[in-house]
Amino acid sequence: MKISKKDARMWFEFFAALPEEELLGPKQQEIAYAAFAQIEVAVDARNEALMAQIGQLQSLEGRTLFVGNAEKFPKGCRSCLLGTGLSAIRKTNKCNIACKFCYNYGELEDIPPVGEGMWEIGGTKFYEKDIDLLLSVQNKPTGVSYVYLEPFMEIEKYYGVVRKFSNAGVHQHLYTNGLLATEQTLQALGEAGLDELRFNLGASNCADKVIENIGLAKRYIPQVGIETPMTPEFYEGFLAKKQQILATGLDFINCAELHLNPNNIGNYAGESLYLARHGYISPIWSRELTLKFMKMAVLEDWDLAVHDCCNYTKFVRGLNLRGKEGAWFGASDYACEFGRLPYAAFLPVLKDDSLPFLSEEPLPAGYGPGDIVF
Repeated sequence: MKISKKDARMWFEFFAALPEEELLGPKQQEIAYAAFAQIEVAVDARNEALMAQIGQLQSLEGRTLFVGNAEKFPKGCRSCLLGTGLSAIRKTNKCNIACKFCYNYGELEDIPPVGEGMWEIGGTKFYEKDIDLLLSVQNKPTGVSYVYLEPFMEIEKYYGVVRKFSNAGVHQHLYTNGLLATEQTLQALGEAGLDELRFNLGASNCADKVIENIGLAKRYIPQVGIETPMTPEFYEGFLAKKQQILATGLDFINCAELHLNPNNIGNYAGESLYLARHGYISPIWSRELTLKFMKMAVLEDWDLAVHDCCNYTKFVRGLNLRGKEGAWFGASDYACEFGRLPYAAFLPVLKDDSLPFLSEEPLPAGYGPGDIVF
């Protein structure tokens, strides 16, 4: 069903007005899915046109795209997409700032603690002393990542655990907004064996202090880069300080396609959104900005890797992870983060004349507003 934009808008206005507890029937679902498909096809076409303008676009075995120096492509991403997945280690339940794109926006004061002296690995609680046991009992992963929320709020607790995984030969990367880092703590992380440090530079709006810390981190940690949701604010902030950032000698920039959940979607009200494979919901401009960013990197010959960490890449990540776990063929943890799709949030894109549907047909018989019985 190649639903027209006019018909899709009419139906979505109706769906948005339904009570939350009222579910769509099969024919209504067909209409909704047809509209989401039309939007996604139009978005893909626009992105493909942008990709055609990028010279030297490279692929990581068909699993993601990047440009630049392949030797500087982050090893943590290789582990995520080619190895045994991305094993998350959780410790810190607090953050020193609140970003509008944060998946925990509005609930940062309510995040439950992992537990005094404990670490959450694979959904299980461990003491630091248990990690030797874990490594001896289970197959060690190709890589682990320290996430949730800002590790530098208590970074001194991390050194011992980092050292244990380093001694076991497991690649480790850690995420930070970089505001609380110091040369002393960065040096200590490097000495403990951290392989890779990723700065969310967009979280600080490209603050000079964080840019300085990126340069300091390069003295002590093998791979250092930026991983930030691609937003207009980050794109403009980066351009304003481009030479200063590139002068740090960073290895990579992971441009994450921003996806929205019930916590942060309100911060992007009125934006044109799309639904990728019935999974992540993202502003259309996020990946478009990434592709423009990658084109700039190629034209200016930046000596680093710029990674298109888009929704497709996240889809591949889930397939790879479940496959390495021995799950059934086709299994993935990639899914929509909304219990009920927020149909009202898609009205702006259905009113956006700059994104026409590529092909439209009248609604089939039985799918008009007077044909479906509720």
